[in-house]
Amino acid sequence: MSQRWLVLVAMTGSLSMILLDQTVVTVALPSMSRELGLSAGGEQWVVNAYVLAMAALVALGGKLGDRLGGVTTFRIGVTVFFLASLACGFAPATDLGEAWIIAARVLQGAGAALMTPVSAALVIGAFSVAERGRAMAVYAGISQVFLAVGPLLGGVLTEAVSWRTVFWLNVPVGVAALVLVHVAHPADVRTDGARITAAPVAGLVLGVAATVLAVQQAGTWGWTSPATAGLLAVGLVLLGAFVVAQLRSPSPLVDVRLLGRRAFLADVVVLGLVQFGLLAVILYSSIYLQVLLGMSPMLAGVCALPLIVAIAAAAQLGGRWYDAAGVRPPVLTGVLVGTAGLLAWAVSLPTLGYGAQVPGMVLTGLGIGLLMSPTNTDALGRVDAADRSQASGIVQTVRQLGGTLGVAVIGAVVLGAEGGPGAGGRPQHAADAITLGFFCAAAAFVLALVAGTALLSRERLTVDPSAGPAPAAVG
Repeated sequence: MSQRWLVLVAMTGSLSMILLDQTVVTVALPSMSRELGLSAGGEQWVVNAYVLAMAALVALGGKLGDRLGGVTTFRIGVTVFFLASLACGFAPATDLGEAWIIAARVLQGAGAALMTPVSAALVIGAFSVAERGRAMAVYAGISQVFLAVGPLLGGVLTEAVSWRTVFWLNVPVGVAALVLVHVAHPADVRTDGARITAAPVAGLVLGVAATVLAVQQAGTWGWTSPATAGLLAVGLVLLGAFVVAQLRSPSPLVDVRLLGRRAFLADVVVLGLVQFGLLAVILYSSIYLQVLLGMSPMLAGVCALPLIVAIAAAAQLGGRWYDAAGVRPPVLTGVLVGTAGLLAWAVSLPTLGYGAQVPGMVLTGLGIGLLMSPTNTDALGRVDAADRSQASGIVQTVRQLGGTLGVAVIGAVVLGAEGGPGAGGRPQHAADAITLGFFCAAAAFVLALVAGTALLSRERLTVDPSAGPAPAAVG
């Protein structure tokens, strides 16, 4: 196995455990809550703390990749992540348990924020332009499968062993990633003149944190409450001031000027809108199977296999299609198929059965698989090597914000229509409410299709922008 494939395996493993931890905990949460005595707010923060920390710090992780080198930043991130995972698993069943596990989840999110932007940049840098689609299909495709397989794995580990093993699973994966990177020894490239100063870091972290926190808490506080509106306003003002300052800075913390490149902006917008719908669909499909159909966590995970297998299969096709034809054909086809799948899936939900959902799950998975790796590959392939860590940080920040906003907005729609899945012993009413949430997710996919049609580049990358002339037009 050549060194570049060792790099790919290490990066794929790291991203897989990052995405896995977004959904695997939801199934283990009831057992965790009973043992640690978590409050209702504590349960929410076990899930939210991870996403909040990652969203607030991922763009900074991209800049640290420039300052310290991608490999060094990756190693630090992996180490923080698996040590924090150990700490989660050792949370004491005492009065300290709730504060302990929430703090450990914040550290997990910080480690993930360091790993994510540099891992994608390292994969792109390890492969030639002609091979990047195939490599990123493995990187993004397999990782996306782990996002969907989280409830199954969480159910198996929780029922068969303990909820603590959900976190300890990250330790051998993290150690293996460090070993593979050591053996492969990819170039640890640093960018000359990359500086990190306190003021923009504070503005970015506080702005993203306030915005995400307001969205996360809106379901509890209410979208029109002074707390939600005030915190959201503070976050948006801080982010607006940060963007203005970065546009004027000769050495920006985050080069927001990259969003001025139409092709890069298109990839970012499509990914953000797709993530808006996808994460909420995964969470609410698990709720539907367990609460409304009475399945165990393990069986609900097994029933998600049509979605998972379709994502894995289509991801490989999407990567090869990108190498051959560029970004538009696989992404537009993927969004169109995914939209059709979500609509078919939504229409099947009121039947309160599983079999009718399978065609929609398969179509949704095929669409996701086709579009995920081409958009990631194209976004990073459109910038110079020196900008890839920052570009990846921007992509991942938008994806995290999109997913967080989607869960909050779609969750508010579902709860507003029903009052909580299964509430009052009315499964049919709950199914109708979740159906409405799925239609909202489909609407986000339609917006992604419109944005992609208008903005995605018709040029297929044939050379690395760092190595020579601009991308050659095809067709």
